[in-house]
Formats: sequence, structure tokens, C-alpha cells
Amino acid sequence: MEHEQTIPEQRKEGESAPESDTSVPRRRVGRTALLIAGAAALGVLAGTITGYAIQYDREPTPLPPLGRQKMDGPKPQAMNETTTHRSINANRWHKADEDLAKKLLDLPEGVQDSFSGPMSTDAFAADYFLEPSEGIGSLIRQGRRLATARWSENDRNFIEINLLQFRDRTGADNFYTGIVQYMPGKDHAGNTGKDLPDVPADFGHLWIDSKAHEEPGYHPLRQGRVAVRRGDIVMSVEYTNNRGEVDEKALVELAKRQMERL
Repeated sequence: MEHEQTIPEQRKEGESAPESDTSVPRRRVGRTALLIAGAAALGVLAGTITGYAIQYDREPTPLPPLGRQKMDGPKPQAMNETTTHRSINANRWHKADEDLAKKLLDLPEGVQDSFSGPMSTDAFAADYFLEPSEGIGSLIRQGRRLATARWSENDRNFIEINLLQFRDRTGADNFYTGIVQYMPGKDHAGNTGKDLPDVPADFGHLWIDSKAHEEPGYHPLRQGRVAVRRGDIVMSVEYTNNRGEVDEKALVELAKRQMERL
């Protein structure tokens, strides 16, 4: 006869089955959490759709205006007998550029082909550099603003004054040093020049071409030039004569008057 414990599944004869468990059933946590998360997601989606539906037919709310959104300035004009280089290209400048232009030397009375005002970087580079594509990059990175004055006297003397303001003194010093380095070349003055009177040697210099530049069918051109660095501004005065002669005293006087304006 086998021991009772060897067959646990069997119950003794006459014993009743265990009573069923009447306690609260075990909660199905996983399924309930999914239902709550799904309901929340549907609620967010429904709210988003409702918001878009409401906003769809509404006019957009205008943003507040920016400070100094527009700067007063002249509008471009069609060319006629009363317009100037600036009035035709008024969209190339704004009033913030006028501070440097006001430092330019006043144009003498009776001059011809006159222009005085701010100058855009690309226009300056096209006239100033032999290879504009090489020079414009440094001006964009280091330059701040430009201003130019040009005039001619008696169809013989042609004067151009350029003021270049840089972001800091280092940019101005680099530009001025570049002038000092290339001016002695044969394609420029062809000599080392001389110190400018009353200006420290490291901040100003003067050159007059060693010989006139002559081409068949053209007048002989000879140029004198003064370059000065003052703070973050470089001043360049070019004096060109189409008879092969440069008045050094007149050039120095122009440079001194322009320095006084700075």
C-alpha cells in the first residue's frame, strides 16, 4: 500500500474539494497601462487636429515690428541731367555709411567728373585691384565701410581719395603694409618713395612714379600717391597727370587737408 504523500493529486475518499478563492482577482497591469496610454495619445492627436482646424480659417497674427526696420534714404532715380552716381544707385548705400563719407575732403569748385560718397566693396575692388577676385575677399572679411571722392582739374590732373575703414586696427595695418610692399614694384611707383612730412614713418608714405607710363596714341601718365593709416582707417590719395608731370607740393597739400578731416 502506497503512502498517501506519494500521490498528491489524489484525495482521500470522502474529502471535499477546496473552496474557490473569493478574493479580488489579480489586476492585469500591462493591458490597463496600454489602454491608458492609447487614450492619452488619441486625446493629444484629437486636440492637435482640432487646433489646426480652428486656425485654418483665421488670419495670421502679425509679428511685432523690428527696431529700425527701415532706414530713410533716397530712392533710385532714372538717369537724367540732374541725377548723380549715388542717386542712380541709391539702393547700394544706407545712412549708416554716411559717417565715413562725411570725412571726405570737400570737392573743389569748378572740378569735372566729380563724385563723392560711399562706395560698395565690389565696385571699389573692380577699380582698385589688378585682380579684383583676390582683393575683394580680404575687404569683405576685414573691411567695414568705404568712401571715395574723385575729380579732375583742367583735363590734366585726376585726383582720387579713398577712405577704407576696417573692423579693427589690425585690418587697417595689414592693408597699409600691403601698399608699402607693392608700391616699389616696376608696375607701380618703381621706387621706395619717401616719408610724408609731419607723419610718423610707420604710418604714412609718399611715392611718385619713377617714369611716366607711355602707350602709343595716349598721353604719358604719371602718378603720385600718399597712403596713411590712422587708427582703423587707411587713407589713399592718388594724383595722376596725363602730361607726365606730378606736382608733389599739391599732392602733399591734398593729403594734409584730408588728414585734418580725419
